[in-house]
Amino acid sequence: MTDRKSRLDAVAVASLVLCCALWGVNQVAAKVALAEIPPLLQAGARSLGAAVLVALWARWRRLRLADAPQGPSTWRPGLLAGALFGAEFACIFIGLQFTTASRMVVFVYLSPFVVALGMPWIARGERLSALQMGGLVAAFAGVAFAFADGFGAKAVGDLQWLGDSLGVLAALLWGATTLVIRGSSLTSALPEKTLLYQLAVSGVLLVAAGVAVGEQWPADPSALALALLAFQTVIVTFASYLLWFWLVRHYPATQISSFVLLTPVFGLLAGALLLGEPVTARLLIALAAVTVGIAVVSRPARRAAAT
Repeated sequence: MTDRKSRLDAVAVASLVLCCALWGVNQVAAKVALAEIPPLLQAGARSLGAAVLVALWARWRRLRLADAPQGPSTWRPGLLAGALFGAEFACIFIGLQFTTASRMVVFVYLSPFVVALGMPWIARGERLSALQMGGLVAAFAGVAFAFADGFGAKAVGDLQWLGDSLGVLAALLWGATTLVIRGSSLTSALPEKTLLYQLAVSGVLLVAAGVAVGEQWPADPSALALALLAFQTVIVTFASYLLWFWLVRHYPATQISSFVLLTPVFGLLAGALLLGEPVTARLLIALAAVTVGIAVVSRPARRAAAT
């Protein structure tokens, strides 16, 4: 499929829910693996490993990833998207040293607002109506409600403001990455090409950052740690990200970005099932709010439907 859709269909919705579920489980996998593999090197190894898989996938499918001689150049926006992607993860992992995970995840998932506010400047047809914006606010309120306990916890230190600020910066970087893809020549590039730019550039930057701060790869990592890293690399960073960029290319970015609000809720569910963390009434109410909010955002505007 090469045409763009004006609204989400069943394939898009199912794909988005699958991506969010995988990203939620990924939080548990990364958390367990962090006991042995430090954060920046873990994220960098994941990106570089997935970059190799994307390159092999493209070669197997005989996809042309190089710019066509008469076509638009993609290397500048590709490098920018990759740098933004890497900086986002650097902010998240560094910020977690100064703030709680529950606070961080709320700040990071401000990203859909960045996309919703920025997309009208790139594609006027993707402007959200007042009702859809209200749905986006309701969905985010559900996420914030699910993690409200983190805001009531005792401050982790005098630099908590720095961790919170880095979480907001990560959200801005995530939203900016989506806007760069949709507002540049990458919007018509193959999803494999867009993903390869992000993985290769971010992988190099994250590994370099890990080495710079003194992180060291474990001398004898356990089979569990390596299996979790493989899951993050093959299933999450390669397969689900490839699917995500295909969705960004073919569906309205403002609508698909609202679905990422499901990710932290799936993360809580994964934590309950895999780590024995409790599922509370607060989580169930949040799930309902997120579901309703996403349903409202995903509805086509009346003007677009009339057209």
